[in-house]
Amino acid sequence: MIRKALQDGKTDGLSPLESLDLEKVDTFSGLLQAMGKTSFSGRKLSEAYEVLLELASDQECRLVLTISGAMTVAKQGTIICDMIDRGMVSAIVATGALIAHGLTESIGLTHYRMDPGHSDPELYDKGYNRIYDTVELESNLNQVEGLVRSVLDKNTPEDGTWSSARFCRATGKALAELNEGRGILRSSWEQNVPVFIPAFTDSEIGLDFSTWAMKHRLGDRASTATVEELLEAVPNFNPFLDLQEYARLAGAAPRLGIFTIGGGVPRNWAQQVAPYYEIASDRLGASLPQPRFHYGVRVCPEPAHLGGLSGCTYSEGVSWGKFVSPDDGGRYAEVPADATLVLPLLMKAVFEKLDA
Repeated sequence: MIRKALQDGKTDGLSPLESLDLEKVDTFSGLLQAMGKTSFSGRKLSEAYEVLLELASDQECRLVLTISGAMTVAKQGTIICDMIDRGMVSAIVATGALIAHGLTESIGLTHYRMDPGHSDPELYDKGYNRIYDTVELESNLNQVEGLVRSVLDKNTPEDGTWSSARFCRATGKALAELNEGRGILRSSWEQNVPVFIPAFTDSEIGLDFSTWAMKHRLGDRASTATVEELLEAVPNFNPFLDLQEYARLAGAAPRLGIFTIGGGVPRNWAQQVAPYYEIASDRLGASLPQPRFHYGVRVCPEPAHLGGLSGCTYSEGVSWGKFVSPDDGGRYAEVPADATLVLPLLMKAVFEKLDA
């Protein structure tokens, strides 16, 4: 095969790259902007920065922040608090474990470093719950249980039924009154941002909630009750209250954006709101809004080819009707990296630019 005349790139409108000159960089925002003219994940991080800036500047956009993984154990919680306190976030969807470990920090307790090669049976005997290179003390979780129990003892929803968002609001208020530290639930309550935990029972909080229900139902008999009697106690909790509250929020937004740290249940639960409205309209013959995400930023090392939702692309989401196509103005960026590396750099640059 004989080539046609060789082109110079510029003729075809290709964007030239530039070597990253750190001598010309004196801000985090400047660094990420310069990385936009490099390659690979560095360029993707710059694209994420640009999308977040546009999203934050869009006064009609409501941002949904979805978080999974051990981000609070990894000491990233204050960054999330800053996003909430600055008014960037309209709703949070998280794992229960992440919120539970964040409560440790909110009530003045500590996480510790731990060598991953340490003996895990020894750690168990000491009450050290290992999360890779960090430990959550069992004694910490016992104090979190005390907070959960106190919130449930002192609060009852008006209709008597709990949801994760209702529980998170009540807990956030309690944390503000305690005033022992910053935290996601406290900031969310203070800024009126709902926090949803779709897989509520998959967490320390869920277990605390359930054991509270056992005690609440059986009273002094709980210590002598059979397993069957204990497990018959079910909290008055309805996850569909969360689904409908979130759907109302999304349906009322002029535009939607999503910022996903990790993947998992929080990502899918948040994204399924568009198909929820679409199938409800179709099956009920109703005229309902059709909310779709206009902006999306994802930080997750999961690759798309494994087939899991955590790694699926926004392009794939367009095929499900969850996202506006880029051809119609949708803007998306995906950074295949560990969020503990990326989130601090990304948000420092965004905050810096917004404050300029």
